[in-house]
Amino acid sequence: MYRFTVLFLLLFTTTQLMAQTIVTDRPDQTESSSTVGIGRLQVESGLSLGFDEDAKTTVQRLLAPTTLFRYGILRGLEIRIVNQFESVKIGDKHFQGIGDLEVGAKLELYKKEGSITEVAVLSHLILPSGSRILTNDNYGTVNKLAVSHQLSEKYSLGYNIGYSNFGIGNGDFTYSMALGIGVTEKVGIYIEPYGEVLDMEEFKANFDAGFTYLIHDNLQIDFSFGTGINHKMNYIAAGISWRTSLLD
Repeated sequence: MYRFTVLFLLLFTTTQLMAQTIVTDRPDQTESSSTVGIGRLQVESGLSLGFDEDAKTTVQRLLAPTTLFRYGILRGLEIRIVNQFESVKIGDKHFQGIGDLEVGAKLELYKKEGSITEVAVLSHLILPSGSRILTNDNYGTVNKLAVSHQLSEKYSLGYNIGYSNFGIGNGDFTYSMALGIGVTEKVGIYIEPYGEVLDMEEFKANFDAGFTYLIHDNLQIDFSFGTGINHKMNYIAAGISWRTSLLD
């Protein structure tokens, strides 16, 4: 019902390109294998509008904004805070408020000069701190193993496997794989299949694509689009990321 033309897929981009000095975890679903560096604060924020539809109802979700704060406390280790404002419409019912806060860390496990491969792990604790109508009312966790390969000067491949549990059920298995292409020194594109096995029973497969534009070495904007493969879902998103050093 709300699907966008596949031609849009030709427009989109990636997050981890050699020409860029800012490496972000948005706009794709694949978290990067890099940390921000000691004393550096990186803020990644964006807006997204999404639709989910099944036989019974349609869910419209506006996240405006979702913001990730990343700060490097040690070499190869960053702390992370995520929060978002949510506006959700389910049928004729409308809810809005602050989502549950996530706090966590990313740790680089393998990063060696001359190697094309990097490996990191990240974990977030979800705190039941959101608005009454939107909180999950349970503690939860989001965990991912992030691997990347710099295939050439222009091409990179990143992938994640993960497990999330929101305090109920068996939890969800998640996966993603993003191929990034550096079009110019400032513009990159990506394509990405991703999905999840909800409660270890229901498989949902998706696809997205997007682009990034590097305004400055420490400032980047992005745009992305995603759609469901075996279910009815789509979204569009746009964002901005900024990095500074608090030790200078």
